[in-house]
Amino acid sequence: MKIQALLFVIFSIFGLQSCSKTEPQPNLETPQVEVGETAKTSSLTPAKPIDPLAQYDQKQGDDLTDTAKFIAGMNVDQKSQFYPLQKSQFWVNYRNFIDPAWSKLEKQQLTKVSQWSQEELAKINQSNPRIFYPFSGPDFLYAYLFFPTAQEYVLAALEPVGTVPNFQELSESQRNKKLADVRDSLYSLLQFSFFQTKEMKSDLSNQGVLPLILLFMARTNNRILDLQYIGLDQDAKIQKFEKGMIPGVKIDFVHQGEKQPRTLYYFSGDISDDGLKKTPQFSQFVKQMNQPVTYLKAASYLMHRPTFSTIRGLILDQSQAILQDDSGIPLKSFVPQQWNLDFYGTYTAPISLFSVRYQPDLRKVYQSNSSLKPLNFGVGYKFGVNQSNMMLATKKEKP
Repeated sequence: MKIQALLFVIFSIFGLQSCSKTEPQPNLETPQVEVGETAKTSSLTPAKPIDPLAQYDQKQGDDLTDTAKFIAGMNVDQKSQFYPLQKSQFWVNYRNFIDPAWSKLEKQQLTKVSQWSQEELAKINQSNPRIFYPFSGPDFLYAYLFFPTAQEYVLAALEPVGTVPNFQELSESQRNKKLADVRDSLYSLLQFSFFQTKEMKSDLSNQGVLPLILLFMARTNNRILDLQYIGLDQDAKIQKFEKGMIPGVKIDFVHQGEKQPRTLYYFSGDISDDGLKKTPQFSQFVKQMNQPVTYLKAASYLMHRPTFSTIRGLILDQSQAILQDDSGIPLKSFVPQQWNLDFYGTYTAPISLFSVRYQPDLRKVYQSNSSLKPLNFGVGYKFGVNQSNMMLATKKEKP
């Protein structure tokens, strides 16, 4: 049955524009101002703490968050303009389609990923890292689960950005079509635990990644604060989007109960060697990220090819740590003098589609080390429990 299939599939992993102001250079190097730092008060008058959320438009945040909840099949407040729209039978059926699947997902998958992150990535997450996730598609979900303390997430993939649907201005049939598109995207990608290239082009060519990113943000209890359509100009600076720039979106959000905003950037572009030759500003942007933690999963083994050597080299040069499955960067690219490597789960061979990407050196690692920790959740192309593998590479300090 379709619903039964979806309930199984949603446990798997995924792999593969409203502007209010001109966006300055991203906060890659800007030091954080301490609370009260700019206040000149006497020692007898305590400085008022600065609320980092006060800079955001409350109504805009409410509208964006309710839009995300509407897409995610989550109930909104009765005062919300979306509340009447949730009375439709189509939306009720849509919610009933997502709710049980997500509950099962949390129980069998998401909770385990979060627990693993707390145990194995504690040191990395203590530093509130910046996350770089190339070949991501719309997969904010797992970047957030593995790195829940990150202040910035930079996602990049071929899929278009898309736009935020204005459900208030759509007819009922148009609203239903938008929701059906999201539902179908979830069904197709979750059935295989990753985006198949052909299906991804078909499913996301019109709607883009934004609806799914918003869905994942809502379902992980995040409030959307601001959303801007941005682009990378020729100098690798983030600006309000104009034709000729690398298109992207910037979303400021905050987790429920917290006060510190986070930021997600998504850029749509070709990061093959040929693509980066045409848009060298993206390479420059990556170089400005200052020791990100890179996450790679279900990346089609693209960086095993010579035609993706530039992005592979950038990741190895710039990253302080890399978390990946075997579809990311080949093991032979990690120089032992530069990297500490920790392995998890099981590695036998890639799925048949990528059988030519078998790594005998990686297989030897798993055969020769019986103390490797198992994974109790699925990740990547071999998404079955006790079938997946992950490697955490941390860069050694220079002597």
